[in-house]
Amino acid sequence: MTRPTPISGFPEFLPAEQLVFDRVLATIRATYERYGFTSIETPAVERRDTLVARGGDDKEIYTLSRLTTGSGSTETELALHFDLSVPLARYVAQHADGLVFPFQRAQIQKVWRGERPQAGRFREFYQADLDVVGRGRLGLTYDALLPAVISDTLSAIGVGPFCIRLNHRQLLQGWATGAGLPAALVPAALRVLDKLEKIGIDAVRTQLTSTCGLNPARVTTFLELATASRPGTQVLDDLAAGALPLNAALEQGIQELQDVTATMQALGVPDTHYRLDLSVARGLGYYTGTVYETGLQAFPTLGSICSGGRYENLAEAFGPERFPGVGMSIGVSRFVPALMAAGVLAPAAATCAPVLVTTLRQTLRAETFRLGAELRQAGINTEMYLESDRLGQQLRYAARKGFVLVAIVGEDELAAGVVRVRHLATGTEQVWPRDTWTADVRRWLAEPA
Repeated sequence: MTRPTPISGFPEFLPAEQLVFDRVLATIRATYERYGFTSIETPAVERRDTLVARGGDDKEIYTLSRLTTGSGSTETELALHFDLSVPLARYVAQHADGLVFPFQRAQIQKVWRGERPQAGRFREFYQADLDVVGRGRLGLTYDALLPAVISDTLSAIGVGPFCIRLNHRQLLQGWATGAGLPAALVPAALRVLDKLEKIGIDAVRTQLTSTCGLNPARVTTFLELATASRPGTQVLDDLAAGALPLNAALEQGIQELQDVTATMQALGVPDTHYRLDLSVARGLGYYTGTVYETGLQAFPTLGSICSGGRYENLAEAFGPERFPGVGMSIGVSRFVPALMAAGVLAPAAATCAPVLVTTLRQTLRAETFRLGAELRQAGINTEMYLESDRLGQQLRYAARKGFVLVAIVGEDELAAGVVRVRHLATGTEQVWPRDTWTADVRRWLAEPA
C-alpha cells in the first residue's frame, strides 16, 4: 500500500501544533466576546450563483457534487464559501427582522479557495471575522472600535510587533479624480496603487502615468506623501493644508480619518499599533470608506494578516434595504504556521492535560479511575495511562507528551492513604494525603515553571 502524502494547500498539524492553533482561536474568540461581539456560524456551503455574484472568482470556487445519484446527474447548486463576508451578507438579508442592530458579529470558521498554494496561503484556511452592521445607518465610531479590538487581540496572542495601517477610499477617490482620472478608471488605478509593496514605487509610478494616464506631477506628489514616514496624523494635516488639490471626496476622507484616529486614541490603542498609510487601497470593490491592512513587522514577507474596511451596503445583492457596515478579518492560517516555525508561538506539550495518572498494576486500575475522576471533578484536565506497562515506560510516555505532573499510587501509597506526585521537569516528588491532594496538585500547577 502506498504511504499517504500531504494534500497541497490543505494543512494539518501534529498534536502540539494543533494545541497552539486552538489556543490562538480561543484567544481571538475570547477577545472578540470581551467587546460584546456575538459569534455566529453559517453553513460551509452557499449557492453558487450567490458566491459568483458577490465577487467570487469562479476559477477558485469549489463546487459540490455527489459521486453518484439515482438520477445520473452529480451536479448541485452549492459551493464552498471562499470567505465569510458573502455568508454574512446573505445571513443579514435573510434574518434581518430577527437581529438587533447595530449587529456586532464575530465568525471564526474555515473557508475554501482554489488558489495556488504558497507561503502563508492555503486552499483550506481559517478566518476570524469581526463586523458591525447597521440598518439604514452606522456611525463612524465603529471604524475606530474594530482596530481597537484587533489591537487587543493580536497583543493577547503574542504575535510580536505589528502595525494596523489605515486609509480611506474617498481620500483615494478624491486624489485620483483630482489628478484628472475619469471616475470609471479609478478602480484600475487603485489596484495599481495596492501593489506598491510588491512591485515598488517606480513600477507603480510608471503604471499610473503610462497605463492609467494620470498626471505625472500629481502621481509623484501623492507617492511622496504615501511613502514618507510622518508621525501621527501629520499626513492628514499636510493634505488638509493643500498638499494635494482639495475636492469634496478628498476632504471627506481626511475628516473621517481624523475622527477615526482620534477615537482610536480615546479607546487606548497604542500609537505603535497603527499608522496612516495612503498606499493602502484594498482591491475589493465594495469598500467605500476606512480601509485597513495589518502586518507583522518581524515577518514582512507574510503581507497582510488582517484587513477590512467600511462598506455602504453589505446586502445590496439581496434586496433594496440598505445595511452599511465595517469589518476586519484575521487570516489565522496565514500567520500561525509561520510564527510556530519561527518559535514565536512555540509548540510545547502534545496534550491538553497537565496531569497523567499512572497504573502500576492492573489490580489497581479502579484506583486509577478514582484518581482521574477526583482531578477532573476539581477542574484539572487529566489523562489516565491504562496499558500494562512498567512505570519507567509510563514516565517516558509522559515526558514525550509533555505532562507537567504524574500521579503515582501503588499498594504502599494506597495503604497509607496518600498520592505520590512527580514533577517531570524537575524530578521533584511530593506525597499528599488523599483528602487534600487535588488542591495540592492545583497549587503546584499554578507555581512558575
